[in-house]
Amino acid sequence: MKSKSFIFLFFVHTMIYGQDIHWTQFNDNPLFQNPGNAGAFREDLRLITNYRNQWRSVTVPFSTNSFSVDGRYKGWGVGLLAFHDQVGDGKLRTMECQANINRPMTFGFLPTHTFRPGLNIGFNYRQINWSSLYFDNQYNGYIFDPNAPSNESFQSNSKLNFSLGLGIVDDWQLSAKWHFHSGISAFNLNRPNQGFYNQIVLRDVRWNVFSKASYLLNSDWTILPSMQYSKQGKYQELMVGGLARYAFSSRDKINLYGGLWWRNKDAFSVNLAYEKGPLYCGLSYDVNFSKLVPASQTRGGFEIAVKYVISRFKPKQIIHRVCPDFI
Repeated sequence: MKSKSFIFLFFVHTMIYGQDIHWTQFNDNPLFQNPGNAGAFREDLRLITNYRNQWRSVTVPFSTNSFSVDGRYKGWGVGLLAFHDQVGDGKLRTMECQANINRPMTFGFLPTHTFRPGLNIGFNYRQINWSSLYFDNQYNGYIFDPNAPSNESFQSNSKLNFSLGLGIVDDWQLSAKWHFHSGISAFNLNRPNQGFYNQIVLRDVRWNVFSKASYLLNSDWTILPSMQYSKQGKYQELMVGGLARYAFSSRDKINLYGGLWWRNKDAFSVNLAYEKGPLYCGLSYDVNFSKLVPASQTRGGFEIAVKYVISRFKPKQIIHRVCPDFI
């Protein structure tokens, strides 16, 4: 119990001092990745929901839910993202709502590129339940009494902040077979104060660099490699891997996906996905190999991503009609 309590307190300290959430299926949470991703797809409207459950074998599992909707409006890419995260015995909750907007731009000297500079504006709310935590003063020398007063003084149990982010994405259609989608973004540029005490605790800027490619191998197979590097304060994360897409049924528009991901010094992940028409469902599981293995027992996080795209019906424009011969 002591080792698990220490690990829990370590993670609560990490969360309080400014580390944002993270996803294994980062390509399936595009607005969290970069505001330039809003509306960057062929269809008209995109709905995505994500769920992650992590560290169940270590302490109270970390649970994260996310929902986003994005599309295009009068030439602008627009999108909304909301997520809820809860961790540990203290039920540290983070709720955030973000608005994203970008403007696609093309240049004559780079005809195969489309650039999308974007803006992210968010509101972040954090709350912790101090009464759910136990302290040294509740141990009387013989037994632990959870009903004894903790003698701790807390100035606040919640915090509301405004955040600002910027990003840019580059769509590069190199050839009929090769397509690249890359970007760089920075969130929390205004460094909001998220301390629960009178002490000011600034939220670190979160940097994100990603790149993914699509290579059409043949009519059945497509290779989808990608990478993402994130840095926030002294914490950093590198993920490298990819998926292979198999066109199982062109008539029913069914695609099957499978692949592996590697997170530097932390875990490797298995990813499977199913796609039928506008619906996509991805599953992943992290196998932990970090120094946390004695507590995690190699168990990491389970994650689900569900995406649904909507295409509006566009009737064909009939310029002229061909009259029958008998008229």
